[in-house]
Amino acid sequence: MAEPLKNFFGPEVPARIAGMISGVHPTFNSAAFVADACAGLDALELLPRGWHIADALQRHLPADFPAAAAVLKASLEPRQPPAEGGMASFLYLPHTFFVARYGLDHLEPSLELQYELTKRFTAEFSIRAFIDRYPEQVLAKLREWARDPDVHVRRLVSEGTRPRLPWAPRLRAFQEDPRPVLELLELLRDDPELYVRRSVANHLNDIGKDHPELLFDVCKRWLVDATPEREWLVRHALRSAVKRGERGALDLLGYGRAPAVRVDNLRITPARAMIGDNVDLAFEVANTARRRQSLLIDFRVHFVKAGGGTSPKVFKLTTVELAPGESVPLRKKISLRQMTTRKHYPGEHRVDVLVNGVAFPAGEFLITQ
Repeated sequence: MAEPLKNFFGPEVPARIAGMISGVHPTFNSAAFVADACAGLDALELLPRGWHIADALQRHLPADFPAAAAVLKASLEPRQPPAEGGMASFLYLPHTFFVARYGLDHLEPSLELQYELTKRFTAEFSIRAFIDRYPEQVLAKLREWARDPDVHVRRLVSEGTRPRLPWAPRLRAFQEDPRPVLELLELLRDDPELYVRRSVANHLNDIGKDHPELLFDVCKRWLVDATPEREWLVRHALRSAVKRGERGALDLLGYGRAPAVRVDNLRITPARAMIGDNVDLAFEVANTARRRQSLLIDFRVHFVKAGGGTSPKVFKLTTVELAPGESVPLRKKISLRQMTTRKHYPGEHRVDVLVNGVAFPAGEFLITQ
């Protein structure tokens, strides 16, 4: 089992922050700050540790927020190449929490500090509080940042305005009416960095959960004279709509036509499995039409929930071109191990094969204790 992330965010973090601050602000009482920040830290999870250290910063930095922000900005270490899968950049988690909690009455210094922080970590969570309070001013600043030379600043423009950003409060105003941020996405859709384009796709994917027709309209327009990079962005933006079988998404990707197919040789093994096991799904899809067909093939498992009901989850498989009479064999393993994103419960689990959004019942398997 992986070690909890909070274990990589212990007393060494306040100690390092204290050293950074004392290097630019000699009157900073490093010992008092570290003692304050470490008091009770062990009992907290990762994000509460960030807030705890942020509150300690507020008690030991200058009481005037612009002055405190200037100290923090001056104390930031030179930017380093991102560590693959590392926690190094989380050093600045308390800084972003500090500006989100204590800087709301001071827009300009808060934006300046977040501009520097996002180059080293991310301000996608902290900037949301400022979007809520100062939507017009912050959107104007984000329009400037959409042309910034720094890739992390450009990504913040999209990621920070996502209405359904995971692990963050929703931006209800943009969830109800996403049009104010579409102008920002237009500026970023052909960004040279995949890191930014992926964020734009995720943002559009969020929009489609509340406004599917708007998503389809934007994607249709973006596909005109699209580069391969923009085509990828559109496909990624439509992924959840495709999983939901929404015809507008399937039409845009060329899979809107009802398939003339036969699903053969369905096998689910074993028929009875325990939590933690794997189940294998195998089948063939045959083209029964007199023409070549483009087919998007997925499968869906109706997982049993704790209360006895079911919740469907779609798993991506493949896209194929089949000539008349041609067939393709497919196989997929379904993991039944417990995950943070999916828990498994005993009961009968139905399985469907999805071809261009049309469901073909594939059978079921039983999970036992």
